[in-house]
Amino acid sequence: MRVLIVRVGALGDVLHALPAVTALHREHPDWVMDWVVDPRWAPLLVNRGGEGPVVGRVHLAETKLWSRSPASVTTLRSIFALRGALRRERYDLAVDMQGTLRSGVIAWMSGARDVVGYGDPRERAAAWFYMRRLERKGRHVVEQGAALLGEACGMELAPAEAMLPLDPAVEAWAEENVRARPLLMLAPGGGWGSKRWPAERFAAVARAVGPRMKDCVVNASSNADALALQVAEASGGAARALACSVEQLVALMRRTDLFVGGDSGPLHLAAALAVPTVALFGPTDPARNGPWGSGEKIVLRDANSVTSYKRTADVDAGMAEITVEQVVGAMQRLI
Repeated sequence: MRVLIVRVGALGDVLHALPAVTALHREHPDWVMDWVVDPRWAPLLVNRGGEGPVVGRVHLAETKLWSRSPASVTTLRSIFALRGALRRERYDLAVDMQGTLRSGVIAWMSGARDVVGYGDPRERAAAWFYMRRLERKGRHVVEQGAALLGEACGMELAPAEAMLPLDPAVEAWAEENVRARPLLMLAPGGGWGSKRWPAERFAAVARAVGPRMKDCVVNASSNADALALQVAEASGGAARALACSVEQLVALMRRTDLFVGGDSGPLHLAAALAVPTVALFGPTDPARNGPWGSGEKIVLRDANSVTSYKRTADVDAGMAEITVEQVVGAMQRLI
C-alpha cells in the first residue's frame, strides 16, 4: 500500500496530524507513507539526510512562493515539478488532512487511485477534489485525524505518541545552547494577536520562578523577534531570547524541563515531546486544539472566554484574565 499524506502546515497542524500517521506506521510498517509539506516544516518529519522515523519521503510544496508570486513562471514550475514527483510514485491513496482548497488540489493532482478528505473541510471547495468524503469524528483535532486516516485505510486507529527525527549536528547545537538544567522555555508568540498572553506577564513569570530554574529561554523566530526581545528585556535578566530554526527548536525542546505558552506551534511541540506544560488558552477551545501528549500539562482558560477562530490583533479578553499568579502556581505544581 502506498499512502500519501497531505498536511502542508503549519508547525502545530503537522504535529496534530503526526499521531495518526505514526499509528498507521506501527500497524503497517511495510507500507509506503509519504507526506506533502511546506519546506519550513519538513524537519518535523525527516532530518537533514532525508531520514525520519515514520515518513519515507517528503514532497515539498513551496506555498510561500506560490502565495507571493501566484502567476510567476517560477511558481508554475514549482507546482508542475511537485505534480510530476507525486505522479511518479503511483500512490494508492492520498488523504487530505488539512481540508483547504490548496491541499485538496494537491491530493487530487497526485493522481492517487483514491483521494479522501473530510466531508466538511475547512474550505468547502476542497471537497470537490475528493473521491470519498468522510464524516469528521472526535472532538480534538488529533482524534479527528486518526479517525479520518483510519477509515480511509479501512481500520480503526488510536493516536500514537508522535515520533520526531533526530539530527546529531542539531542535537549538539542544543547541548551548546543550554546553559544549565532545569530549563524553562517561554513562548509568547501565537498565530494571531488574540491568542497571545501579554509580554510583560511572561517577563514577570520569568522573574518569579528564576530561583527555581537554572536557565530560561524565550523562543524567538529570529534574532530580530521583537516580542521575544521585549520579554527578555522586561525580565531584567531572568530570561534570554534564543532564535531557533525548526529543527533547533525540536532539539532544544527535548532538553526543556518546563514550558509555558499559548496555543502555538511550540506549545504543541512541547506536548508532543512530553514536556511538562502550562498552556494558556483564550479564544481557541483546548478541547479541540489543546496540547496532546503523555506529559503532564495544566491548561489555564478563563471561564468567560468565548471560543472564536477569527484572527484579531488585540489580546483576547479571556486571555487577559489569566494572571501571573495563576501561571506561577501552575508551574510550581508541575515543578
